[in-house]
Amino acid sequence: MKTKLRIGTRQSKLALWQTEHVKSELKKHYPELEIEVIHINTKGDKILDVALSKIGDKGLFTKELESALLSGEVDLAVHSLKDLETNMPAGLQLAVVSDRHEVNDVIIAREKGVTIDSLRENAVVATGSLRRRSQLLNLRNDISTVELRGNVPTRIQKYLDSDWDAIILARAGVERLGLQDHISSIIPIDMMLPAVGQGALGLQIREGDNKTNELISVLHNPNIFAAVSCERAFLRELQGGCQVPIAAHAIVKPNGIWLKAYIGSVDGTEAMRGYVRGSKYHAEELGVGLAQDMFNDGGKEIIALIDRV
Repeated sequence: MKTKLRIGTRQSKLALWQTEHVKSELKKHYPELEIEVIHINTKGDKILDVALSKIGDKGLFTKELESALLSGEVDLAVHSLKDLETNMPAGLQLAVVSDRHEVNDVIIAREKGVTIDSLRENAVVATGSLRRRSQLLNLRNDISTVELRGNVPTRIQKYLDSDWDAIILARAGVERLGLQDHISSIIPIDMMLPAVGQGALGLQIREGDNKTNELISVLHNPNIFAAVSCERAFLRELQGGCQVPIAAHAIVKPNGIWLKAYIGSVDGTEAMRGYVRGSKYHAEELGVGLAQDMFNDGGKEIIALIDRV
């Protein structure tokens, strides 16, 4: 059994919380294990004045972590799974997906109870996500959106210092950092589908590192892994990154895995939703199949609009 583990992490408050959470869970199983946390800056952390969708680079929050893995600088990288590319670099593997937080997005507003429906006419809402923007404008085409970058506390502070009506964030990040008092309302999943992998933590290692794989396997949740594998297969088939208006959510139930998905134009004027159920033992095939069906039923034209933006 390994006696020391080196974990690579981004330096944002949320990334550090997630890494400390993984470290704490591992220590419960291996009290004598020495764990070193190594902080790594990513391109997405360094470029804060440009919209994510305009940087034009995949792996914005993961590439440097993956390089550290491949070079042997770290043994394990902890990712927000929604940031992790669906095509894994050669030599690396997604070894563990741990328990998943609630996947909803939330509205941050100055009053409790504000919802998408109750926002004033021509409201201004800030978000850094094309996925959220597309679904929001599809529901309310009178709303204006503005770009929002930064980590979770920074985004909330920018909102408090602004005259915007609301911002939209992931529930997982807000609650993990203990900032839930700022939540005005939780957006139902059927109204706004989450990003692929949202709320889940992905533990990435080098292929063939059996000692690390064995060590961290105690944190693995097979049902969550099946769900996110289904979502990621859907996204991969459509060749979408984390900065396109594509959303998917899968959940494992006693009677199978259920997948809901969304493809929309950036302005929300064109949108389609899909739904399928199948065996959790064929999760990836299910995601691929729904992606192909939606692509052939009109998704191809919507994705062409996205590519021209």
